[in-house]
Amino acid sequence: MTSAARRILALAVVPLVLASCHADRPPAATSVPTASVDRADYPAHWWTPVSSEGAPAWEILPQEAGPGEVILSKRNELGLLSNFAPTPFTFRGRRYASLEGFWQMMLYPENAKDPRATYPGLEWKYTREQVADLTSFEAKKAGDLAEENMRRMNIGWVTFEGRRFDYRSPTPGEHYRLIVAVTQEKVRQNPEVQRVLLATGDLVLKPDHHQEPGAPPEWRYFEILTRIRDELKGKKASRP
Repeated sequence: MTSAARRILALAVVPLVLASCHADRPPAATSVPTASVDRADYPAHWWTPVSSEGAPAWEILPQEAGPGEVILSKRNELGLLSNFAPTPFTFRGRRYASLEGFWQMMLYPENAKDPRATYPGLEWKYTREQVADLTSFEAKKAGDLAEENMRRMNIGWVTFEGRRFDYRSPTPGEHYRLIVAVTQEKVRQNPEVQRVLLATGDLVLKPDHHQEPGAPPEWRYFEILTRIRDELKGKKASRP
């Protein structure tokens, strides 16, 4: 197991509530009949049973995968595919420590004139730049604090490079397109992430946490990764 995978494994024992390795629903990802997938062609430890005793409530354990499926568990190297993983990448000239850091960063004020920064009575415990440098549950915690401020402001938008757009659109919008773009960069710029993704072959990728009903498309990171995998394999990904 690589050092990066060991770092991911360590995250699994943190008993915090997960909300944003994100349950997304992008256009349908390419899949194959499960009957054509043989687990013997893949590392056996991806399905090694784990005791549910002491496991966090949010977690879907590796053994819960159905036929032809694999759980993107943080308990092994598949956790590198999680938004939480410390897999730095550069996007439009700025370095981000993780996809989660990029995601939560958009909830924070861009500058002193941003309405979020000038709204009376709000405290922002992090700067936008600080959040961009966070990973894992620390980045998620920063996002939780920002979402509480958004509720107090009664707003449902975030920003990137001065553009304002919906944070939770039921159909793919600007936020979704950004998340797809940065996921592609994460995979492209981290060879180990790309290796692990391609190693999943034709398995159906499933999240390691319970999904929020009716969540926006970008929350379904496992389907975004499936589309990227298909593109890497030279397949034509399905379209909506």
